[in-house]
Amino acid sequence: GSARGIGRAICEQLASDGVDNIVVCDLKAEWCGETVAAIQALGKNAVAVEINVGDAASIEKGVDEVIAKFGQIDICVNNAGITKDGLLMRMSEEDWDAVLDINLKGAFLMTKAVAKHMMKARSGAIVNIASIIGLMGNAGQCNYAASKGGLIALTKSSARELAGRNIRINAIAPGFIQSKMTDVLTDEVKAKMMENIPMKRLGQPSDIAKAVSFLAGDNATYITGQVLSVNGGMLMP
Repeated sequence: GSARGIGRAICEQLASDGVDNIVVCDLKAEWCGETVAAIQALGKNAVAVEINVGDAASIEKGVDEVIAKFGQIDICVNNAGITKDGLLMRMSEEDWDAVLDINLKGAFLMTKAVAKHMMKARSGAIVNIASIIGLMGNAGQCNYAASKGGLIALTKSSARELAGRNIRINAIAPGFIQSKMTDVLTDEVKAKMMENIPMKRLGQPSDIAKAVSFLAGDNATYITGQVLSVNGGMLMP
């Protein structure tokens, strides 16, 4: 999920912080052009790889392509996600399944695919992008909350399984981050949101990207199975 928004910011941050080879993955390879160009402008190597995280065969094909080109995978960020909001009593089974398939099953399949190679190397870092909604819930988002809460549980369980192979797995739970979705909100709605954020501002994609870079890097080598909340103080568990 790195063609735009938070995913693009993560790619650029990792490149700025010393990652030499970045694989930009999204549903369509052509969507990734701007992110690839931005990374190359930083003097780093970037390639686009088409992956549909809802399809196990697509994931295996994409991972095989990365291994064939670079020989290893050191960092994996599971950022792909969708929403299909609706009240519980009106939510269709199709909308439930679609969100769980991408947000949770997709991360499971991707983790399984890259962990196979990380285990051989006895090294690796995986960062899952969860959500504040997975910690606190939200009316109208039962499917999204379940997917992100499940992602947090997946993070902890897989971290326990793979720690012995020196593979660290952590999650980040963003709060409200400025995006195309929040840009269309009215000033009244934004003001209401700010009432619940002690820092009185929306987060920026760069706030999440910096947290990812920390958890994936050498300053977090003794951190695994953790959930880092980046929400301006909106939720303090």
